[in-house]
Amino acid sequence: MEQLTRGLLLVLLFPCCLTQTTASNTTSATPTSSPQPRTDRLKVRLTGFPRKHNEGRVELFHKGEWGTICDDDFSIVNAHVLCRQLGFVEATGWTHSAKYGKGSGKIWLDNVLCSGSEKSIEQCKSRGWGNSDCTHDEDAGVVCKDERIPGFVDSNVIDAHVDENKIEEVRLQPVVVAAKKKLPITEGVVEVKYKDGWAQVCDLGWTIKNTRVLCGMLGFPHERKVNKNFYKLFLERQKSYFHVHSVACTGTEVHLAACPLEFSKPNSTSTCVGGSPAVISCMPGPLFMQNSSLKKKLKISTNVRLKGGARLGEGRVEVLKDSEWGTVCDDRWNLPSASVVCRELGFGSAKEAFTGARMGQGMGPIYMNEVKCVGHEKSIWSCPFRNITSEDCQHMEDAAVRCNIPYMGLENKIRITGGRTQNEGRVEVLSADPNGTLSWGLICGEGWSTKEAMVACRQLGLGYANQGLQETWYWDSSNVTDMVMSGVKCTGSELSLSQCQHHKTISCQKAAAKFSAGVICSETVSDLVLNASLVQQTVYIEDRPLHMLYCAAEEDCLSKSAAKANWPYGHRRLLRFSSQIHNIGRADFKPKAGRHSWVWHACHAHYHSMDIFTHYDLLNANGTKVAEGHKASFCLEDTDCHEGVSKRYECANFGDQGITVGCWDLYRHDIDCQWIDITDVKPGNYIMQVVINPNQEVAESDFTNNAMKCNCKYDGHRIWLHNCHIGDAFSEEAERRFEKYPGQLNNKIS
Repeated sequence: MEQLTRGLLLVLLFPCCLTQTTASNTTSATPTSSPQPRTDRLKVRLTGFPRKHNEGRVELFHKGEWGTICDDDFSIVNAHVLCRQLGFVEATGWTHSAKYGKGSGKIWLDNVLCSGSEKSIEQCKSRGWGNSDCTHDEDAGVVCKDERIPGFVDSNVIDAHVDENKIEEVRLQPVVVAAKKKLPITEGVVEVKYKDGWAQVCDLGWTIKNTRVLCGMLGFPHERKVNKNFYKLFLERQKSYFHVHSVACTGTEVHLAACPLEFSKPNSTSTCVGGSPAVISCMPGPLFMQNSSLKKKLKISTNVRLKGGARLGEGRVEVLKDSEWGTVCDDRWNLPSASVVCRELGFGSAKEAFTGARMGQGMGPIYMNEVKCVGHEKSIWSCPFRNITSEDCQHMEDAAVRCNIPYMGLENKIRITGGRTQNEGRVEVLSADPNGTLSWGLICGEGWSTKEAMVACRQLGLGYANQGLQETWYWDSSNVTDMVMSGVKCTGSELSLSQCQHHKTISCQKAAAKFSAGVICSETVSDLVLNASLVQQTVYIEDRPLHMLYCAAEEDCLSKSAAKANWPYGHRRLLRFSSQIHNIGRADFKPKAGRHSWVWHACHAHYHSMDIFTHYDLLNANGTKVAEGHKASFCLEDTDCHEGVSKRYECANFGDQGITVGCWDLYRHDIDCQWIDITDVKPGNYIMQVVINPNQEVAESDFTNNAMKCNCKYDGHRIWLHNCHIGDAFSEEAERRFEKYPGQLNNKIS
């Protein structure tokens, strides 16, 4: 059983992976020949122990099984080819003599000689597939540079190893007519894909543990008992074909095919003597429930969450400790641990477990390392784990998951047309006309924004919205339909556009097709986060003479009363601090406006690419703004980056503007407009608030972390900031306490 779950390939991801590649049957016996390049991609993985996610024993999937590479003639050039094939930019080293442990099975390649330009290790010269004089004591490994190739689709995914009998798809066939119409289907006869049709599973010796595994695969966190008598009469009338004769799951597997199974013999009769087709019933998570009274009873975890995922049920794993959210390090991260997280959040078992911050890096503490769940725990907090020391882990090792979710059919009610690629187009939804007939129709572009586009792209299964468009005149309009929806307003978290608010009857000023709503979807987007502790460390008050503020006044960086001042005499009181804005997402942050529309600011001698990039505000206890620092225009560039990441953007000389993934833009406390004008503010307790990308003009994977708040005490001469934090860094309860905070009690000011 352990061998089944310890390996790293899920041959059968339900139900979307029927296009998995299979290895070719090319073989060669001559030492200098190169295996022929194939149209499908060779599967490569890193495995072994102990290791980080970017290093390990190299294994290749060929002829339906995993095997290793011999270290004879191995070189750093071979390692470069393999690392690029795995989605890393290059290799930093390679290992010999089974440093990451001995593999098992075939040694697929020996005496491999690459030139370095090959796209795949199979294009390099070698002795040919399976032709080797080595033992597993000579298994080769690689160490890859921990930097992903931008836009690389395949991932450093931890998968489950399964039996040779590939059960690629499983479904529940409902018996009751009413159940067939309602999605998700939670109860029915278990059927497995077999040849060109479907076959049943014999229920002799069937246990609730088998049901648990199947429910998890189908996206449901819990199983429930089923009334067999209800189905007995129906099943006796049906002609069944049994492909699977016995199932013996332990309950912790992530897929039926990872359980010990007994298949029908080709020549035997396909009966199930004394038994009948297996029937199961599953309990959906609250998100997928029709019955609202049950929803309240089934609570999902409040101390675990997923962040940064493009689709429902995926994201970086974050856990709550002492009212503050933090991440989980990916050492020993595996599918059983990922499944515990998925189930406690109301999803099924884990489809994939990710390492290497595949869903973006977190910013807060890292709480857990070497998590070792068995798979039956109620929460990740119940699993053994190691506490973190600062040397152990970095945020580039944040663990993530992709969970199985129930099939809801939502993608069948939306489509995009007219775009230049399959990821863009006018949004069309399926709606009923007065006669009850379904016809496709457009959405009015008025009021359509990034939030609505995010929901549309999620419903389409295309990831994030890179842009939400109110006009689509530049796309093909040969087959446009009528408008059927207007006034769409989403919070951004809905599963489909039908769950968003919209007009009961169409009301659209510009009803022509060229003014219909459109989207450009993307697998990856940016995610900006402010360094809250730096704001707290750098804050101070400056009384700045008016004669030094002409440029700032021109850029509208002072409060309104400055216009009535006796220029150039007198001064303005400024609350100054540094802003360090990190891009922790998976794509570069670029201004929405093209460079043709950037504005030259003579007094600061550079182009500003965004009108509003950040709001700086001081709020009183009831949330009213008492002072603001219009950080009206910005120039975006890479001030500095994490090790191994190169700067790409620089404002000087009309350069490209943006913030690279893994880099940050620093606005020092001593530059113009990096302040809030508090000249008119009376002494008291306030909340200081900074909001990045406030109008959500540029797409991000997460807008909840765009605001930063601090408690602020001003005594008329000095200022103290306390408790600075990102908007989603604390628990809801701690955030409520923060909002009611009466003032600083710990800074020796009464």
